[in-house]
Amino acid sequence: MTRCNSLAVGLLLACSVMTTLPAVTADHHSHGTVVIENPWSRPTPPGSPMGVGYMTLTNTGDSEITFTAAETPRAANVSIHQSIMNDGVMSMQPLKNGLTIPGGETVELKPHGYHLMLEQLEGPLKAGEAVPMTLSFDGADSLKVELTVRSLDGKPLKPQEKNGMHGHGHH
Repeated sequence: MTRCNSLAVGLLLACSVMTTLPAVTADHHSHGTVVIENPWSRPTPPGSPMGVGYMTLTNTGDSEITFTAAETPRAANVSIHQSIMNDGVMSMQPLKNGLTIPGGETVELKPHGYHLMLEQLEGPLKAGEAVPMTLSFDGADSLKVELTVRSLDGKPLKPQEKNGMHGHGHH
């Protein structure tokens, strides 16, 4: 009987610990007032020195924070950029002072808008891989995320594509 009781108590303790841990998945990261959702990138061709990073950043606090920097072991440098349409010409410019996120607001890093430039890649980004990245903020703690490298259309990969078994019809 004591063995059964010990097992039941252990199971209850394990369940209670699991329910108090923050929910963190590959598509959702949070720490303090910062919530990062859907961090992703696109595959790069062999030899390409540049990659991109996208995600949604939410500041759940009352005070503004500034997304100041990002780093990854996969690139020599990561910079925060903004794409701007001016007289029918799209151009990119780095945000030298970072990206401010007001309290209670959400900012999306997406194609043709704010985004991360992964510069001097150490190798191509391949569909299905996870790229570790540390995001730094003024007004909030740093946060570790993983960019999921998705297909060129930005849609999540199907399970068979994640395992490198995608067919030749996807080129």
